[in-house]
Amino acid sequence: QVQLAESGGGLVQAGGSLRLSCAPSRGVFYRYAMGWFRQVPGREREFVAAISWSGGVTYYASSVKGRFTFSRDKSKNTGYLQMNTLKPEDTAVYYCAAGPVVVTNYTSWDTWGQGTQVTVSS
Repeated sequence: QVQLAESGGGLVQAGGSLRLSCAPSRGVFYRYAMGWFRQVPGREREFVAAISWSGGVTYYASSVKGRFTFSRDKSKNTGYLQMNTLKPEDTAVYYCAAGPVVVTNYTSWDTWGQGTQVTVSS
């Protein structure tokens, strides 16, 4: 089975930037979309961004549009989430996901990483 691993989280001040990476730790993607979701304790996992398997089409939640950029290197089977102008409300555990189609419902994605913590201080 495909397993994912996220990296790049950390602590930054408001207005700073982070770049998250997502790559399979086991298995490969075959024409799979990739997505980023985030979650804070007591709240439902929230859609952040997604990209088609080819990398040609991207989708963003309104809360991050214009600040976050999702790209994909197919040769490396790796997705990147560039997060700029970070806000305290971006603080969450960020999860990478893979699935057959791009959807905003987290329950429709097949495979997940274990998450990486992003903390944005005021």
